[in-house]
Amino acid sequence: VQLQASGGGLVQPGGSLRLSCVASGSIFSVNDMRWYRQAPGKQRELVAAITRGGSTNYADSVKGRFTISRDNVKMTVYLQMNSLKPEDTADYYCYAAIWPTGRAYVNDYWGQGTLVTVSS
Repeated sequence: VQLQASGGGLVQPGGSLRLSCVASGSIFSVNDMRWYRQAPGKQRELVAAITRGGSTNYADSVKGRFTISRDNVKMTVYLQMNSLKPEDTADYYCYAAIWPTGRAYVNDYWGQGTLVTVSS
């Protein structure tokens, strides 16, 4: 089981980016999915989360600008980021609670970071 994140890049302030993270492998179900970020010299912080049923929550700093969504069939989580600010610059990591096929419990999985740089 693995998570593959993509979509990072360089964008000007006020611009938009869309991150994607797809789960693959022998998977029975994907439960909570989240996006975290870590800026240089700072701790990793939760940006947005979404349950399997579609309930969401966001960090105060991104409310109204970022939207998390998921496609349960494709086992993919997205993060639409609008009105980007320089302080959004960070490595963005996806997380998923996944029940692997044949296992009796849910495991935590992390994708590799994808760098978002907001700069003029």
